Amino acid sequence: MSEAWIIDGVRSPRGGGKPGVGSLTHIHPQRVLAQVLNALKDHAGFDPAGVEDVIMGNNSGVGDHSMDIARMATLDAGWPVTVPGVTLHRFCGSGQQAVNMAAMSIMSGQNDLLVAGGVESMSRPAPMSVDGFTANNAHLYAQYPLIPQGISADLIATLEGFSREECDRLAAESQRRAAEAIDAGRFKRSVVPIHNDDGTLALDHDEHPRPGTTVESLAGLNPSFAKMGIMVPPNDTRTYDEICKAVYPQVNEVNHVHHAGNSSGVVDGASALLLASPEYAKAHGLKPRARLVQTATAGSEPVIMLTAPAPASQIALKKAGMRKEDIDLFEVNEAFASVVLKYQREMGLDGERMNVNGGAIALGHPIGATGGMLIQTALDELERRNKSTALITMCTGGGMGTATIIERI
Repeated sequence: MSEAWIIDGVRSPRGGGKPGVGSLTHIHPQRVLAQVLNALKDHAGFDPAGVEDVIMGNNSGVGDHSMDIARMATLDAGWPVTVPGVTLHRFCGSGQQAVNMAAMSIMSGQNDLLVAGGVESMSRPAPMSVDGFTANNAHLYAQYPLIPQGISADLIATLEGFSREECDRLAAESQRRAAEAIDAGRFKRSVVPIHNDDGTLALDHDEHPRPGTTVESLAGLNPSFAKMGIMVPPNDTRTYDEICKAVYPQVNEVNHVHHAGNSSGVVDGASALLLASPEYAKAHGLKPRARLVQTATAGSEPVIMLTAPAPASQIALKKAGMRKEDIDLFEVNEAFASVVLKYQREMGLDGERMNVNGGAIALGHPIGATGGMLIQTALDELERRNKSTALITMCTGGGMGTATIIERI
């Protein structure tokens, strides 16, 4: 079996994802991704005509994200019409899954040069309510009455005994680490500027972080999902909190600990990585930065929904013949504070190797784009520290997790 090499990767800055407020909200997501694709071409120095497919993750798939945005952005970038594009959906793990599938294709010998990543402009409204999951399918809903992800995160905190203060401490530390990384210029290698249609600069830095955030300042924020917990979803007579207690009878009351400050930020952005077979890279003078060692996916109980990162990581480690001690850095998507705390507990990590430059709580989570961004962040930091291996993992809707192990070359 061939290896899959990561030649390079770039990403847009994360722009604020509230309509009309963030610096990228007025730019079509096809245009954001197209600019990232061309920045990748310039950084890595490859001929787009040789790209056999552009594989992009996206969580929405409707409105401005519809019509196979990978193909549309490739055309918008001015790449040859012979370069196809495909868009895939694994909820929050879509971008990571795109990279994983590109690696699988190269490792199997089916392809030699692929671009993979993802895009999401969360400022573009899209129907993401729980109704679209199961409520309009009575048979499925009777088995798995899915609840909004924020309540799932609160349910994890309740079952695991994570307090509001613990979640806020993790969030404040994410902000501190992100601020330190930004001040030190650690993201500069991967972040590329995005321009307006008239050529003027739109954004060249992540604009979601809130440096100076403290546990004390977070303590003043009201829980985001407490009122939602007493709402009754369509086709049910129970509130969301009552559904939690029905599925998990050991829960007396759902402890609503999550709020805007300890949950992932709503942002716009795109990411792209160039992957190649060793034979193609050598023949075309492409210098690799890392090899993709192993990928994995896992499923978990879909009502609680956000608990599969550790199982996915354990599968990846086992298949790679590795132990957690062999991993220098862990990137765990900070969807919600309780997700990361549970992962840390389940994997037995001390936190010093995990999300060392902050995470989505501070930087934001442009859903379909985040997986590619996390892989780039891990690789940049491995190089900065002169370390070897990283494991990247994410939770996703529907009760799934994705994982990727990379090794520097």
